[in-house]
Amino acid sequence: MIKVKLLEHTPNPERVVAMSARLCYSASGAEELAEKMSPEQVEKLVSKIVQMGHASTMEHVSFTFGIEGISRVLTHQLVRHRLASYSQQSQRYVAEHDFEYILPPTIADKPEAKAKFEALMQTIRSTYDELTEMGVPKEDARYVLANATETKIVVTMNARSLMHFFNLRCCNRAQWEIRELAYKMLAEAKKVAPLLFKNAGASCVATGHCPEGAMTCGQFAEMIKMREK
Repeated sequence: MIKVKLLEHTPNPERVVAMSARLCYSASGAEELAEKMSPEQVEKLVSKIVQMGHASTMEHVSFTFGIEGISRVLTHQLVRHRLASYSQQSQRYVAEHDFEYILPPTIADKPEAKAKFEALMQTIRSTYDELTEMGVPKEDARYVLANATETKIVVTMNARSLMHFFNLRCCNRAQWEIRELAYKMLAEAKKVAPLLFKNAGASCVATGHCPEGAMTCGQFAEMIKMREK
């Protein structure tokens, strides 16, 4: 099971975004704006920023997530989001004896497929153990490990990058595992910045239209209704 915890974030993220936006159009300095802006003004301005798409102001706040229970398949996709920082558990230094693995639902639902998958994982475990017992260093023994091998990673993104990540990975067309991760990260982000991430999610949820064209999931109307609830 995927575990996501928001480890750290910019203090008062919505106030920081609001101050950044206000500074663009004000003769006042940042310190003066920080003292003068009321919670009501922050709320109003953040809502306007999200609506207008004044995204550069969102780059001033960051969110750091601790993530566990995911596969190397997922992290290979995750690190393609380049405006972020990543620290992943090393297979070079951390032994993978009795490694955990991620079982896709489509395989778990078919007894014969599940049996073949689990048998292969056990073969890989045994081979990894045999190689290390022969003196092969972990950094070379890891070459036999499967993409399904469980891993852990710390991820830091600014709010703008997170919005883009949610646009792509909350989409029904995204791969199932990273989509599940995206929804869990979104839920964590909303706890500390509910206004900022109010309409965050798949592109259709965030913008009101589907960008996939002929490849649409066909559930655009349902996704919009979910946003309006």
